[in-house]
Amino acid sequence: MSNKRQRQTENVDFFFIMWYYFGMNSQLKKILMIATGGTIASKKSEDGLTPSLTSEELLSYVPEIREFCIPSSVQTMNIDSTNICADDWLVLEDVIEKNYDKYDGFVICHGTDTMAYTAATLSYLIQNSPKPIVITGSQKPIDMDITDAKTNLSDSFLYCCSKYANGVQIVFDGKVIKGTRAKKTRSKSYNAFSSINFPYTAIIQDRRVMQYDKTRKRGKPKFYRELDRKVGLFKLIPDANPLILDKYFELHDAVIIESFGTGGIPSGEKFGFYDIIDKWRKKGKILVMCTQVVNEGSDMTVYKVGKRLKEKYGFLESYDMTPEAVLAKLMWLLAARRRVSDVKKAFYKTVADDILYTE
Repeated sequence: MSNKRQRQTENVDFFFIMWYYFGMNSQLKKILMIATGGTIASKKSEDGLTPSLTSEELLSYVPEIREFCIPSSVQTMNIDSTNICADDWLVLEDVIEKNYDKYDGFVICHGTDTMAYTAATLSYLIQNSPKPIVITGSQKPIDMDITDAKTNLSDSFLYCCSKYANGVQIVFDGKVIKGTRAKKTRSKSYNAFSSINFPYTAIIQDRRVMQYDKTRKRGKPKFYRELDRKVGLFKLIPDANPLILDKYFELHDAVIIESFGTGGIPSGEKFGFYDIIDKWRKKGKILVMCTQVVNEGSDMTVYKVGKRLKEKYGFLESYDMTPEAVLAKLMWLLAARRRVSDVKKAFYKTVADDILYTE
């Protein structure tokens, strides 16, 4: 080959490389991964699995994502999700808000135990987001030979880059679930999360996203930066001590009572619940009824033990909402609206597809 022809070939190669990096890559979406710890980032220790891997180490296990996006990462915390609290949710909101204009989407690596709580809370703290905010994790650490972590993490980036991706979603085991509808229903299996009383947003198979919900959000998201931590959940059991509920009301601005079936509380003087409920209702406490049954939701009007409570004491009820979403919604509402009447009115307003039934 002549020197002239060799120089021409080298120039073509050079321009191809420049096009690939500065032309093609300019079309790739920029995704920020936010690492918080969880099983996905854990390693074995004498005390059991402990979050140890950094955000950069997590990304090193999924090099294939660089074919379709430009990933970056930040480490906000490295904790077992059992230790998550309201302060941590506000940290996540802050990181996303500050970086919102710099990236096309966000992937949060999170422990599975409280993932549904985080997804629900972020759905209220960051509303109407045209960009996807995906939360994922795994049932096995990413450094194990047999693990679901690599697939879940890769799928999360893939979904972030898909055409209709928006809002807060959980991506897990090939399923995309709205943040207000997710619930962990299996403690060990890979298909750990279910969508409660609502269809999946999408499913992912063989690196293909099959989108069911093609709704697009327009405009700018609305960010909220406060949560009221004084929301409690009281799980009703047969022969429960009403004094425990009394203490719950004393400590909280709102109490969610997770009852049986379609919703109700034991009636009659021997149980002593009604007097306690009436006392705290008059003091401006908010009462919400939800059900321990996972699917189909509450309906307090079906039985006398529920209908009387709703009519006489002004109970709100969750209907088809998950307990995780009810808790998160009340924390958001109480921080934004101080009047009980305002909270009650806003509770039934649909946010991020959290409730279908409205009064």
